[in-house]
Amino acid sequence: MTRVKADLGRRRRILGGAVCGLVAACAGLAVAELASAAVRPESSPVTAVGGAVVDRTPVGVKEWAIREFGTADKLVLALGIIVVLGAVAALAGVLAVRHLPAGIALAGCFGLAGAVAALSRPEATWRDALPSLVGGLAAAGVLFLLVRALTGPRPVGAPPGGAWSVDRRGFGRLVAAALVASAGIGYAGRRLGAYGSAGATASRADLVLPKPAVPAPPVPAGADLRVPGISPFITPDRDFYRVDTALVVPRVDADTWRLRIHGEGVSNPLEFGLRELLARPLVEHDITLCCVSNEVGGPYAGNARWLGVRLADLLREAGVRPPSRGGPADQLVARSVDGMTIGTPVETVMDGRDALLAVGMNGEPLPFAHGFPVRMVVPGLYGYVSACKWLRDLELTTFAAYDAYWVRRSWAPQAPVKTQSRIDTPRPPAEPEEGRVAVAGVAWAQHRGISRVEVRVDAGPWHEARLGASDGIDTWRQWVWEWEAAPGPHRLEVRATDGTGAVQTGVRTGTVPDGATGWHSVPVRVRPASRRKA
Repeated sequence: MTRVKADLGRRRRILGGAVCGLVAACAGLAVAELASAAVRPESSPVTAVGGAVVDRTPVGVKEWAIREFGTADKLVLALGIIVVLGAVAALAGVLAVRHLPAGIALAGCFGLAGAVAALSRPEATWRDALPSLVGGLAAAGVLFLLVRALTGPRPVGAPPGGAWSVDRRGFGRLVAAALVASAGIGYAGRRLGAYGSAGATASRADLVLPKPAVPAPPVPAGADLRVPGISPFITPDRDFYRVDTALVVPRVDADTWRLRIHGEGVSNPLEFGLRELLARPLVEHDITLCCVSNEVGGPYAGNARWLGVRLADLLREAGVRPPSRGGPADQLVARSVDGMTIGTPVETVMDGRDALLAVGMNGEPLPFAHGFPVRMVVPGLYGYVSACKWLRDLELTTFAAYDAYWVRRSWAPQAPVKTQSRIDTPRPPAEPEEGRVAVAGVAWAQHRGISRVEVRVDAGPWHEARLGASDGIDTWRQWVWEWEAAPGPHRLEVRATDGTGAVQTGVRTGTVPDGATGWHSVPVRVRPASRRKA
């Protein structure tokens, strides 16, 4: 009987210690959230650790995460960090019950790890370490108080042999009080953080974009084939893909935003704010963007109407000459407010295409998630070498002298978009009925255009699809092929030919180092026509 009571006491102490650790972690995160509101959102422990994890994750793991979780990969990462934190916190609590200084030290070390992660992030200053350090101290303090309540001197009149130094109700009240206080502090931190970004929100709401000096022509009639299930020709902002490393979307105040252009071959350095940029002639252009992480047939491509200033005009004003005209710089390094660096070939930016410093998307100021107030858009290049969001700095340098963020992680320094085509409909789990079935999708080869799309069934002969009207060489084209489908399982494949006459390769390769290749194929099960009674 005594042994049973002892075992029960040990289990209660372990359970109580785990509860102490988890509650202390909640308190530490809440205090850190409040502190990060006074520094910047990127300095909160979960965000800082998540960013450090992203920076150090192997390319293959990143590609797997994007493939498996899509745009929810950041949420999954944040949840994973919280789960790990919870496990460490519970361990610290159990350890503190056995040896209080050791448990307190473990809790403090986790705060220290968050501080180190915050300092490792691009653009970090010493202030970014403060939220994690303050949160770690708060967690250690709460853990000390709860464990002392759990294991300290036994209250007068308490029965011997138990695991609690206060009665269960008393301990429960302490835990509840700590959780309520943590919730209040965390809520205050969120509100203060939202208040801190209120200026950015207001600056976007108040921004009225000037009319373009060179407006885009209307989308040609017939560009949108309006086939059920096909991607719309213009992708709405809410549906436009987002792939980046920012766990917290930067909210930049347009009224304080500045951009600097400097570096090799710059004889007239430029620096200006948004109002000065908007005073320049604006051009409007329909451009399809594509992420290099897009698998064959993947969703990370979108087409939008962009408004901005021609980047080549700004570079010429700064005195920049492309390498073909004797300029010393062959790389334009764009830097984001979140520390991202993206390197773009100077020759490409200045070869006559509409490379833009974009301020508008589909008739509105850029959404925060897509780079407000200013981002780069360069047709014909994958986003990781052209489409810097939340832009703050442009430096002229060389590819030999500097490797941008993704190049340091095994991606190619230069990456023209490869010809791709995608079947949007039919796709599993749809099971069309036998007879005429519209097979449709989109194809793109930015800055070369699409001249032909072909479809085949079960590795048979290729059939030419009908193309939607062209909106220029920088946008995708819709296509449709009418298929007389027989019942049973089939496999559809598609390939495109670009504007130069080059046919899309059928050789399958992965996304690393410069984009996937291969024909998109879709398995389809066609069901027999339904029979109706006469």
